Amino acid sequence: MTVEIRTFTVADTDAVVSLWQETGLTRPWNNPYQDINRKLTVQPELFLVATADETVVGSVMAGYDGHRGWLYYLASDPARRGQGIGRRLVDAAEERLLAMGCPKVQLMVRPENNLAQGFYDALGYETFQTWATGKRLIAD
Repeated sequence: MTVEIRTFTVADTDAVVSLWQETGLTRPWNNPYQDINRKLTVQPELFLVATADETVVGSVMAGYDGHRGWLYYLASDPARRGQGIGRRLVDAAEERLLAMGCPKVQLMVRPENNLAQGFYDALGYETFQTWATGKRLIAD
C-alpha cells in the first residue's frame, strides 16, 4: 500500500479530526474544527496529510512567521506506526518551510509524551529549555 503526502483538502476534515482524537492530540479548550478552519486562512499549503488508498493515515500542520517555522498536529495512524509516515510528513513540511526561506523549525511536545520525544530525537530535533506561555484571544 503506497502512502502519498499531499496538501490537506476540506474533504479530509472529519478523518483528520478523528485521527487527532485517536492519537490524543485534541484538548477540550481547542476545537479541532476551528483549528482547521483557521489554518485554511493562513498558509494552507503547509497543512499536509498522508493517505493510503485515499484514507487519511497521517497529518502535520506547519507554519512560518518569517523568523522560524513551527510544526503542529503531527499524527500517524497507530495501526501503521513504524512505517515511516511521521518521518515523511516531517520531511515534507521541512522541505516546504525551507523553500520559503525558513532557517529553523520548532515544535512543542507534552512532557508525558515520551514516544514523541524519542521520535523527534531520532530526527535530529534538539531539546532546549524555555518557558512556554500562552494566552487565549478567542475562546473555542
